[in-house]
Amino acid sequence: MGNEVPENNKNKTRFSMWLDRMDKKAQNKGKGTKVLWQIVKFLIVSMLVTIIQLGLVNLLYFLMKGWTTPLTGLLGMIFTEEVMGAGHSTWGYILPFFLSNLIANTVGYFLNKHKTFKSEAPWWHYVVYIVVLFLLIVFTTWVQGLIANLLISLGAEAIGPTIAGMAAGTIQMILLFPLQKFVLLREKKPNE
Repeated sequence: MGNEVPENNKNKTRFSMWLDRMDKKAQNKGKGTKVLWQIVKFLIVSMLVTIIQLGLVNLLYFLMKGWTTPLTGLLGMIFTEEVMGAGHSTWGYILPFFLSNLIANTVGYFLNKHKTFKSEAPWWHYVVYIVVLFLLIVFTTWVQGLIANLLISLGAEAIGPTIAGMAAGTIQMILLFPLQKFVLLREKKPNE
């Protein structure tokens, strides 16, 4: 009797049930506490996204490093060797950043949809997210290359790429939290 699990919790893990209790506590303390709790959850998801992205970018770079075909068209104009560094304006160098970012942020989107914001957003919001994410990835990859190249030229070769990656990730997080919270993954209001 004392160990019975409510019907709606039978398929949930202990962590998921704990998370539900924390969500309820934050909601009961008011809107400000709830938003703060969502920021904490968003940061945790962002750390997971970073771990996935770092693992994938290294794996994909290892698999694609022999692909030295230069970038063409608009990408070739954006990701020049002056910005990215010598030998880095190739498909084998840029594509791992794009793919790892896209895959990791897709995982983050769905975790945030279901766990952080508990949203019932329609499928087309994900399409909008992918378009925005693509533009953001182009921008932050460019910024990352610019910062890394600058730091390397100043003699910080060992930590330049890491600092550049952290800067790019921070830009993404600052832009993606409000986009998801207030636009794409808004919570369903009780009267909807």
